[in-house]
Amino acid sequence: MPSSRSFLLSIIRDGLKSDPKRYHRMKERLVGVSEETTTGVKRLYQMQANGTLLFPAINGNDSVTKSKFDNLYGCRHSLPDGLMRATDVMIAGKMAVVCGYGDVGKGCAAALEIDPICALQALVEGLRVLTLEDVVSQADIFVTTTGNKDISWLTT
Repeated sequence: MPSSRSFLLSIIRDGLKSDPKRYHRMKERLVGVSEETTTGVKRLYQMQANGTLLFPAINGNDSVTKSKFDNLYGCRHSLPDGLMRATDVMIAGKMAVVCGYGDVGKGCAAALEIDPICALQALVEGLRVLTLEDVVSQADIFVTTTGNKDISWLTT
């Protein structure tokens, strides 16, 4: 399955074949864009620094209500709901792995942890954070909460 980025680039490439000037015309009318992910904002800052950002961009990710409420608390509701709707499988009794522990990762971990006191006790007792290779054969659900690439991948 192609990555989201390669899929998006293929759509853009196909559009350029049929109308090579389409994006030039769009750029002239574009007022700006907004971005609401940490990784997306980081990429926009990189584009600005190297002169390739062609229009104004609004950083919605760093507003307190977005980062502290939507990221942390919103995913507590949407993650279990989305998993159950997408898979039609009960998640009770399943082992879940959350990759990443920013605000979104914290919310996802809280949503999937059945006993947060036990989780805290395990941490205080010095249990280590495991690599994916250590848990891949045991876990039922994998959740990545970062926009970085190569977090999880399959080799055959």
